[in-house]
Amino acid sequence: MYIAAILCAALPLVYGQADIWYQCGGSGWTGETSCVVGICCIASNPWYSQCLPCPESSSISVSSTAVTKPPATSTTSTTSTKTSTQPTGTFTNPVIYEDFADNDIFLGPDGAYYFSASNMHYSPGAPILRSYDLINWEFIGHSVPTLDFGDAYNMVGGTAYRRGTWASTLRYRKSTGLWYWYGCIDFWNSYVYTAPAVTGPWKKAAEFAATCFYDCGLLIDDDDTMYIVYGSNDVSVAQLSSDGLTIAKTEKAFSYPSPFTGIEGNRMYKRNGIYYILDDAPAEGATLIWKSTSPWGPWTEKTLQSGIPGPSDLGGGTPCQGSLVETPEGDWYFMSFIWSYPSGRLPVLAPITWGSDDFPILTEVDGKWGASYPNPLPSHPLASWLGTDTFQGASLGVPWEWNHNPDTTKYTVNNGLTLSTATVTNDLFEARNTLTHRVFGAVSVGTVILDTSNMADGDVCGLAAYRDWTAYIGISRNGSTYTISNVQGMKQDSANNWVTLTDGTTTASATIAKGKVWLRGTMEAAQVSSHGVSFEYSLDGTTFTPLGGSYTMNTDYSYFIGYRWGIFNFAEMALGGSVKVTSFTLA
Repeated sequence: MYIAAILCAALPLVYGQADIWYQCGGSGWTGETSCVVGICCIASNPWYSQCLPCPESSSISVSSTAVTKPPATSTTSTTSTKTSTQPTGTFTNPVIYEDFADNDIFLGPDGAYYFSASNMHYSPGAPILRSYDLINWEFIGHSVPTLDFGDAYNMVGGTAYRRGTWASTLRYRKSTGLWYWYGCIDFWNSYVYTAPAVTGPWKKAAEFAATCFYDCGLLIDDDDTMYIVYGSNDVSVAQLSSDGLTIAKTEKAFSYPSPFTGIEGNRMYKRNGIYYILDDAPAEGATLIWKSTSPWGPWTEKTLQSGIPGPSDLGGGTPCQGSLVETPEGDWYFMSFIWSYPSGRLPVLAPITWGSDDFPILTEVDGKWGASYPNPLPSHPLASWLGTDTFQGASLGVPWEWNHNPDTTKYTVNNGLTLSTATVTNDLFEARNTLTHRVFGAVSVGTVILDTSNMADGDVCGLAAYRDWTAYIGISRNGSTYTISNVQGMKQDSANNWVTLTDGTTTASATIAKGKVWLRGTMEAAQVSSHGVSFEYSLDGTTFTPLGGSYTMNTDYSYFIGYRWGIFNFAEMALGGSVKVTSFTLA
C-alpha cells in the first residue's frame, strides 16, 4: 500500500487522431473520429465509441479490452475459448483499465491465474479475479464476504473510510484443499479467511490479535510449511502453524536499505531452492528484491527497478508495487500498477528474466515500462467489462460493491434492484447502502434507469461520481413535486477522519414527473484528461438533456481508490420510501 505520491508521465498525442482508450465517436460527439495506427474506433453503444486494440490486429491484442465477465445478469456476456497453442501478438498496458491495486497473483490448481486486490472500505472485501493468459481477466468473487471488523464498517458511531481490506494475500493449499486469504485490518489485527472453492463460501477462520500482517505475502513451501512476510520499514517473516491459523515463529528479516526511506508491499517466493522477498520503496518509486537460501535469512538485496517511467500514454508515474508470477513454461512476469486517478490504480504487466546472479531483471522498452509486450500465453479472451445489468435473479453480480456494509433489510434483488432508504441524513457520505461500480477506460459512461414512483417525501436518489469529492445527478421529492438536480462539490476532510466538509451545491435543476427516469454520467477518468464529469437525463430513454456543467474530480490518492459510479437512495425526513433500479449500463 503506497504512502507517497507518484509523479505522472506526459501523454503523447498524434495530432488529428485519438490515442488508445480515448473517445472517437457517438451521438453528439464532435471530437476526433479516427484513432492512431493499430487502434480501431469501436462502438460500445449508440452514444459512445472508444479507441481500442483492433480485434483483427496481429500486432496488438484485443485482450486488453475484453478482459472480464460483466455481472451474471448482463445482456452482453460472451465467452470464447483458446485459439492457439503458442502465444502470438502483443498486449497493451494496462491489462485491466479498472481500479485493482495491490495485486497478489499466482497460478492456481486448475491452471488458471488468480489475482487478489484491495478495495478498502467497500463491501464485500478483497476482490478476486481469474485469468487463463495473464491478460484477459474476469471478476469472480471476494474473499471477505462482509467487513466484520466493528461498528464503523456499518456506519454506526462513525465510518471506516480508507480502512478495510488492502495489500493482502491469497493462495490455494493442496494439502487441505482450501483457499486462504490473510490481511491486516485497521493496522492492528490480522485475519485469515478460508474457502473450499475460490468462489466460496468464505468464512473467517482465525484472528491474529494485536498482530498486523502489513502488506503481506504468503508462501506455501515445498514441504507445505506456510510463511507470511509482512511489515513496513522493518520486514518480518512468520512461520504459521500446520493449520495456518496461528503463528509458530516470527523473526525480523531486514530493514529498508540506504538510500531508501521506507519499504512495504511484501511478497514471498521460492525458485530453484532460493527464497525471494519482493517489496517496494514508494517514496523513491523503486522495487526491491531480496534473496536467501533460507526463509530466515540472511538476505541479500538488489534493486529491480528505480524510477522507471510507466507506459507514457497513461500517466501515473512509476510502477513499483505488485507481484511476480511464473507460467508453466518457466517464464516470469511482474504485475504492478500505476497511479492513474481519477480512474485509480491500473494493473500493468511486464516480463522479467533471470541473471546469472539469480536476481530478476525487468524487461524495459526504451528505458520505460513498455506500453505493449508479446503475449505471455495463448490468448484466452473473456467477456467485456462493458454491458448492461438488469439485476435478474436474487443476488447482485460480482462487480457490485457497497460503500461500507449494507443494511441487508433495505434492498432486494428480484428482476430489478429495489433500494429502500436505510438512513435519515442530508449527507451522502453518511448514507448507508450506496451501491458502487468501478469505472472502465479513459472515458466511462454510466447509465441507470430508476423508477421513483415509491419515493417518500424528503427522499433523494440518484447517480454519483463517487469518491471524497463527489458530484451527482439526483431526484428529490418535496410533497408532490419531483426535482432533478445536479449537485456538485460534496467533500470530505482527509486530514480529520473523513468528516464531511460540505454537502455540495445545486448547480442546475428541473421539475419532472414521478416514474421512470434515465440518469447518465460521462467521466473523463484518465489521469491525463480534463478530469471532468458531466450528467444528463432522459424521460424516454432516447432524448437526453444535459443538466449543469462539468465537475472537476479530485486526482490525489485519498481513499487509495479511484472514482466509481454510485447508485444511492437516502431519506432526509423519514424511512419508508424506495426506488426501483431497472438496469445499469457501463459503457
